[in-house]
Amino acid sequence: MSNIYFDSENNSKSFELPGAKPHYNPDSPGKVEHIFLDLELDIPNHSFHGNCIISLNPVRSGIDKLTLDAVELEIKSIKVNDTEQTFDYDGEELQIYLQPTTEAGKRIKVAIAYAANNPQRGIYFITPDKHYPNKPTQVWTQGEDEDSRYWFPCFDYPGQLSTSEIRVKVPHKFIAISNGELINTEESEDNKTYHWMQKQVHPTYLMTLAVGKFVEFKDEWNGIPVTYYVEKKRQDDALRTMGKTPQMIEFFSQEFGYKYPYPKYAQVCVNEFIFGGMENTSTTLLTDRCLLDERAALDNRNSESLVAHELAHQWFGDLIVIKHWSHAWIKEGMATYSEVLWTEHEYGQDDAAYYRLKEARSYIAEDKSRYRRPIVTNVYREAIELYDRHLYEKAACVYHMIKTELGDELFTKAIHTFVENNAHKTVETIDLLRAIEQTTGRNLLFLFDQYVFRGGHPDYQVNYVWDGDSKLAKVTVKQTLVNNDKNGDSSKELFDLKIPIAFGYLKEEKPELTTFTVRIHEQEQTFYFPLAEKPKFISFDVGNNYLKTVKLAYPLAELKAQLQFDPDPISRIYAAEALVKKGGLEVVKVLSKALIEESFWGVRVEVVKQLAKIQLDQVFDSLVTGLNDEDARVRRAVVEALTQIKTNKSYQQLKSIVKNGDASYYVEAAAVSGIGDIAAANANSDQKPTQEKVIKLLKWVLAEKRGWNEVVRSAAISALSKMKTSETALNLILKYTVLGVPQTLRLSAIRSLGTISTAQSPVNLERILQRLTELSRENFFLTQMSVVAALSQMETATAISILQSIVDQTTDGRVRRRAEEAVQRVQKNIGSDKALKQLRQEFDKIKKENQELKSRLENLEAKAKE
Repeated sequence: MSNIYFDSENNSKSFELPGAKPHYNPDSPGKVEHIFLDLELDIPNHSFHGNCIISLNPVRSGIDKLTLDAVELEIKSIKVNDTEQTFDYDGEELQIYLQPTTEAGKRIKVAIAYAANNPQRGIYFITPDKHYPNKPTQVWTQGEDEDSRYWFPCFDYPGQLSTSEIRVKVPHKFIAISNGELINTEESEDNKTYHWMQKQVHPTYLMTLAVGKFVEFKDEWNGIPVTYYVEKKRQDDALRTMGKTPQMIEFFSQEFGYKYPYPKYAQVCVNEFIFGGMENTSTTLLTDRCLLDERAALDNRNSESLVAHELAHQWFGDLIVIKHWSHAWIKEGMATYSEVLWTEHEYGQDDAAYYRLKEARSYIAEDKSRYRRPIVTNVYREAIELYDRHLYEKAACVYHMIKTELGDELFTKAIHTFVENNAHKTVETIDLLRAIEQTTGRNLLFLFDQYVFRGGHPDYQVNYVWDGDSKLAKVTVKQTLVNNDKNGDSSKELFDLKIPIAFGYLKEEKPELTTFTVRIHEQEQTFYFPLAEKPKFISFDVGNNYLKTVKLAYPLAELKAQLQFDPDPISRIYAAEALVKKGGLEVVKVLSKALIEESFWGVRVEVVKQLAKIQLDQVFDSLVTGLNDEDARVRRAVVEALTQIKTNKSYQQLKSIVKNGDASYYVEAAAVSGIGDIAAANANSDQKPTQEKVIKLLKWVLAEKRGWNEVVRSAAISALSKMKTSETALNLILKYTVLGVPQTLRLSAIRSLGTISTAQSPVNLERILQRLTELSRENFFLTQMSVVAALSQMETATAISILQSIVDQTTDGRVRRRAEEAVQRVQKNIGSDKALKQLRQEFDKIKKENQELKSRLENLEAKAKE
């Protein structure tokens, strides 16, 4: 599964919220061998009825009661082996009283006649309405984590595997897609019945059904059908987005050492999907927001990564199934790491290294601002709480560290063994450790203990000096103590790792590394390395394979050389970060040169980000040259950097992009958002632009800049939200929160209500709160998450009461958790020192005034040296 989050800063450090408790799989009455759903949909009324038949092989004799998960279903009758049974049903659990009781090894068939009307989760009916008359008519399911119980009775946990089949009657104009093979279709005058059979075992959360007026595109891999289903008019977008799937199947079959295991692979793009994608066995569902038009495809690899992620799950998650949710990192980590593997295969090592860095940053941001937790934990309220940046990005980094420890060849062998040994079975973390040891002889429990079974990562500071007399390189590494106690007590630990440190030399203008591996396990350690001559640069953690943060304290010359010559792009990025801390015009020149000469786009992006941190006027001219970069991702970074300068010159540059456009939606959107930041920063000065002119420009954007996923118009809404004292801006934002506005744009407007709220008049603040109260009553998952995101930014107790109402009323654990965390943030906002805020504003003003003086001084010093 691929999640979509609206993260905001939150300083709640405890993952375990009140009500969290240890979770275990329930006792099993036996082996579920097969599940058969025979359903008839009533799409206009958002309902269905039919039968669920479960074939069970009892593990023991004398079982007189079965307990099934079934939420808000209408249970009509139950038969076991054609004999009527009595039952109790409380709306959440179905208790079936068996007469006669079971005999071990003697199969029984439990047939449940049932119906569902307007189910709240599990199965979703998407139909046009008066607000969205052009919305497609679709029905689709989403089972992970434990939502299959909302559309059929089952033992709803991942440790129970069975084959399955779904027969479904739909109106003739619809197509129905499900797991496995289509074994039969029956047509009548008005209806069509599709009969799908999944012959390989899988858990209930991977059973799926998708119904719609889809257009089918057929491809194949080694004779296996590869199909894409989209709504009409998205044909080109489908091939543009999913067209590499056969090549990906070939690649992952090789990487995992196991041929793609199912009779087909289908990808179905559905409307209003609540996640990015879901890896149902042989039939992945994707959000239709991933479909790329021609312009979006220029600089958007996110959709390609999503396709790779969900496909990799067909092995890790579907072929190999986790036994319990606490081990979900095995599948989500590998699917996320597979994005890196595919990136390297398709785009090269530098792109893959940068992709890994961004994954590490994503996890580190959550660890720093939200909470720290072990990757493997069974203590939570609902399993869906585990689906965070620890489970995805940190776990992906763990897989890469396993690969680093073993080497490419042994890592490949270990993964092949793990997949082969556990195909069509359930696994826990210990099974991966055993496969590694079986294949390689290596015991990696030390790595798992540090990164998987406890929280955190090492934070290093690295100092270097050269002793010319002794020809010794002195490297001092300081490591911050890691707090791993879930309650924030004084339990502190250090990481114990073997880290390679290299010294770089130039041989015929090409870098050569002399590498030493050292054990870093103390709070501060100093290492001495005898070298024939002074190195040009130093590279800490060669290849940057270990998950960490690092601050480099090297001399200026060595950092300049590292930025220019280190073969690893991540080391060059770390050098740029360290250079900025030294500041000065010399650093501006070094970074400006790198922006022009650096070959890899990812390093150029990071150089731009670092340039923007230097408070010198000379930075502006350097950044402007980056607007001509051939890579849209670099141009976007330049626009975002110019936004931080917040002068009339930077405004004019961004305004030009807004008016004249860019080949990239994202560059254009960054410029649109940026003019709002600049206008807000200059609201109380005599500098232009005025807010009135900016609002006029943003109105023009909202009227004229429709396009893919409303990226540009959403940026205009974001820009408006920065003008926190403007009632005109607020009125515009409120206008776009109404039903009928395209969904992505509407969600952006809802979130922006929180941003603009903090400086509005009491009357307007009340309008915002009233609107958010109304919106909080909507049931759509993404709307609820957007309302919570807006409320979390506010500084009023009324926001807390609305959030608490959401906590009390929502049926979704993800929304509930976000709302509870938002309550804590609002409480902190309310308690913040207003005087301190004012002092910070005054300090920023003084710092800005000093920038001009500092820039002049730097120029004078530079001229003096000429």
